[in-house]
Amino acid sequence: MVRDKAKLRAFEERLLRDEPADITKNLQIFQWLYEEAVLLGALPPSDPLDGIDVDIRIARVVNGLRPSGKDR
Repeated sequence: MVRDKAKLRAFEERLLRDEPADITKNLQIFQWLYEEAVLLGALPPSDPLDGIDVDIRIARVVNGLRPSGKDR
């Protein structure tokens, strides 16, 4: 549990200021995570469209669009 939010915020700001983003490092980490997901069988999904209806409904709510058809 965070007891001193101001101290944590100051630490985060100092960390971001002192350690700028390194795109090469970030892409390497992404590649490692992707390769691990493939090795574990989490990627690629067996059915890429599985759950797309839920994603569309969430996107509509987030973007403030009215539901279509049977979702009304």
